[in-house]
Amino acid sequence: MNSSLLSVLIFIPLIGTLLVLFVPSSQKVMYKYIALVVSLLQMIVVSVLYNNFDTQRIGNNTLESFQFVEKISWINLQLGELGELSIEYFVGVDGISISMVILSVFVVLIGVLSSWNVTEKGKGYFALFLLLNAAIIGCFVALDFFLFYLFFELMLLPMYFLIGIWGGKRREYASIKFFLYTLLGSIFILVVMIALYVSVELPNGAHTFNLLSMMDSNNYSLTSLLSIGANHTILGVSARNLAFLFLFIGFAIKIPVVPVHTWLPDAHVQAPTAISVILAGILLKIGGYGLIRIAYPIFPEAAIYYAWLVGFLGVVSIIYGAFNALSCTDLKKMIAYSSVSHMGFVLLGLASLTVEGVTGSIFQMFSHGIISSGLFLIAGVVYDRTGDRRIDNYSGLAHKMPKYTVVVVMLFFASLGLPGFSGFIAEVLVFLGAFKSEVLPEWMAISATFGLLLGAGYYLWTIQRMFFGKYFVRNTEKENNMVDLSKREFLMFIPLVFFALLLGVFPHFLLDILNTTVNSFIAFMSTTGIVK
Repeated sequence: MNSSLLSVLIFIPLIGTLLVLFVPSSQKVMYKYIALVVSLLQMIVVSVLYNNFDTQRIGNNTLESFQFVEKISWINLQLGELGELSIEYFVGVDGISISMVILSVFVVLIGVLSSWNVTEKGKGYFALFLLLNAAIIGCFVALDFFLFYLFFELMLLPMYFLIGIWGGKRREYASIKFFLYTLLGSIFILVVMIALYVSVELPNGAHTFNLLSMMDSNNYSLTSLLSIGANHTILGVSARNLAFLFLFIGFAIKIPVVPVHTWLPDAHVQAPTAISVILAGILLKIGGYGLIRIAYPIFPEAAIYYAWLVGFLGVVSIIYGAFNALSCTDLKKMIAYSSVSHMGFVLLGLASLTVEGVTGSIFQMFSHGIISSGLFLIAGVVYDRTGDRRIDNYSGLAHKMPKYTVVVVMLFFASLGLPGFSGFIAEVLVFLGAFKSEVLPEWMAISATFGLLLGAGYYLWTIQRMFFGKYFVRNTEKENNMVDLSKREFLMFIPLVFFALLLGVFPHFLLDILNTTVNSFIAFMSTTGIVK
């Protein structure tokens, strides 16, 4: 199905950004309403996409795999010996990308609602928020590497300013650290993007950033650096293997993977609640998506060769993140480290190179996007009331805030993988794939189960300390602020808890979208990467 729906998704928030900038400061109440209308319009467009998506489309990473395709020539230059520079506005979605688009639009709407009380420098805040919205959607639908990279970099600036201006006391430090880490990852990706552009040559002699052309081995000349089958090495390492490692590092920083994860806890602790929701709910998924969409299908043989490394770092992230979460006294930092742990399951499932594992990896990204958004809202509730997030500064909150307590318990149980919630389905699929995998040793799957035990530990211990026992709030001056959830807050939590339950009981709503695409992905990896 050809349409302009994907462009509408990208350009609606850009138009919203312009509207916010031109609305006079005397009408500053309009900023949040413009952002809300944009998000609601995106929800309508996504509903149309979902209803018209063909779940049986098969194409093995060819153009036939993608739907709602838009392909327009954008930049064409003659470059002498390099031939023609061809950059396209090329967008489309398959089962993997449409699931991430649905998640993004939903989480952004929650982010708008959680930004409702932002009054300081509202014009700049909502303009940057909407710009970030457009960049996120662009990343998930781009099928041209240059276009993907453009949107990938575009996300960096809004996040930097949103943390650096509206964050906590150490916001400058956190925003600079986020910027430098992400910029470092972008440089690794940029190097590979340029090398791929030079290596890929179409039959007409033109070079291209088309991702689908980069996945086709017939488009690489034997003399090019990244040609398939040729023995090109750099410092004794295969050029293609090195390119895969560069992409892996670039996207691993975004996930983030231990040991390149240290920017995340600082960014989360200092970021405003709504920005933490966007960061955990969506931006971390772009790292995992980049591996699935770019690194793995372009370098399938390298992905198989380094499966042990990807799986190992996944296990390390699961356990290390869980241990750190267990030791945290700051509620928001604990949730941040739990994200490091849970995103480790994404790597483990992807490294397994099985249908179950990769499906579980994507399901985990979707599930974590919903649940982690709720978890950071939980931290924001107590912080908005008292300005304090220390776990040991609260006790017995269930007596004063029963609705809030119910929401916390449900989202904590969903995150630790209790049956009946989406997290359980994701983790079961990841473990099935890891145990079944022919490229991962069994000890990795066995070791990863220890992360589940630690997860139960830090969540249950937090519930016990904060919500049960004698009522106590250390900040006595703000004790009167400890009231239960407002209607707006309750409205934010209801859909998050609902979808965590819905996908836990009826996972087919997401699995039906993913099944054909993931099977095609594994078939492509098996034949192109020569899996035996």
